[in-house]
Amino acid sequence: MTTILKCISPIDGSVYAERPVADVAAARRAVAGVRSAQKAWAARPLAERIALVEAGVEALVAMKDEAVPELAHMMGRPVRYGGEFGGVVERAAYMGSIAAEALAPLVVENSARFERRIEREPHGVVFVIAPWNYPYLTAINTVAPALIAGNAVVLKHATQTLLAGERMVRAFTSAGIPQDVFINLFLDHLTTEALIAERAFDFINFTGSVNGGRAIERAAAGTFTPLGLELGGKDPGYVMEDADIDWAADVLMDGAMYNSGQCCCGIERIYVHRSRFDEFVAKSVEIVSRLRLGSPLDAETTLGPMANARFASEVRAQTAEAVAAGATPLIDPARFPQDDGGTYLMPQILTGVSHQMRVMRDESFGPVVGVMPVADDDEAISLMNDSPYGLTASLWTANADRAARIGGRLETGTVFMNRADYLDPALCWTGCKDTGRGGALSVIGFHNLTRPKSYHLRKALT
Repeated sequence: MTTILKCISPIDGSVYAERPVADVAAARRAVAGVRSAQKAWAARPLAERIALVEAGVEALVAMKDEAVPELAHMMGRPVRYGGEFGGVVERAAYMGSIAAEALAPLVVENSARFERRIEREPHGVVFVIAPWNYPYLTAINTVAPALIAGNAVVLKHATQTLLAGERMVRAFTSAGIPQDVFINLFLDHLTTEALIAERAFDFINFTGSVNGGRAIERAAAGTFTPLGLELGGKDPGYVMEDADIDWAADVLMDGAMYNSGQCCCGIERIYVHRSRFDEFVAKSVEIVSRLRLGSPLDAETTLGPMANARFASEVRAQTAEAVAAGATPLIDPARFPQDDGGTYLMPQILTGVSHQMRVMRDESFGPVVGVMPVADDDEAISLMNDSPYGLTASLWTANADRAARIGGRLETGTVFMNRADYLDPALCWTGCKDTGRGGALSVIGFHNLTRPKSYHLRKALT
């Protein structure tokens, strides 16, 4: 019996899209076809591969009018924000612009006697397992540089954004990427794990939960397949006594609430110097209280439903537990009558929180944030590091040297000063601890999607 994947729309609980999964035999044939096509793709000039990837991105952006409401139906992001396509263009364009330098041979010697160099060679078939929260942005982080570097790509998307991978491949192949070089597969967990265990892929990039990352590692055990894993996060902000409070509150609340809090590097906990705590909290409550919860198809909505009722239930549970343990909720429920106990979830700011509460310790991935006062940098650093995760940290101060010193003591992949919830394609997107391993984008992203190959050529025998 064929398994059917169903995307349940968070708007109304209806089945928005269905697709049958490929069985193991069909999936093997598809991946074998990709492997056969990869060598010819890698043999094309780099400039040609870059141009075709850029054309694919352009074709995807041209689908924006269809893709934006489709995303709203699939995972609930309000149409007013226009999808993810500005970031898709920025990241793909940047990776194309640095490709020649990033992939250039490292020449150690080129003399009459010896030629010694290190080249970057594509892995072969890259498997991208993409998440639902930013289905195009997270995928493009690997898809664009992988194709540019000469790899072929197999894309598997989350069921919640069932149509995103299909649309992405359709755009790229319509722009001239060979059909067997970039494909989308609908797979269940068992088939996915079987393919990984058979070493069907030469590099795997997974973005998702910690448990999902562990499953990928178990499936790949003993295959020596290189992995890139971006997993959970509990990203902190620290507002110092010299911070611009209006600016900090505006950006940190956006980082906590945008996309209904469903962001890999969203702000989930905030520490504020005691001298500015009340001021920061008051400003934050004012900002969050102005959000409008409702249908993502309504252009006035600023906060859509969470992607799944199960995700909203977890946020409600964390919040209720915190309040029962003494936390104070500051957002008035009367401002959000649309909260239906299902996917439509009101935002919340909590004070009186501690690290004994799950809301300050476990990943929430929803529109709730706890705010704690701190006495100094040492206390803030200790609390920021008191987490199993390490993706980003957001520091708010007028002193860049101070931010750099604090950043050097933080267990995190990225340190921001006076900004949050942003991915700079010129920098490596990476994490530590349970957030995973590897790195995307930047020169390092190209290096992770290729392997070094050394040439030691002796020209003269004397």
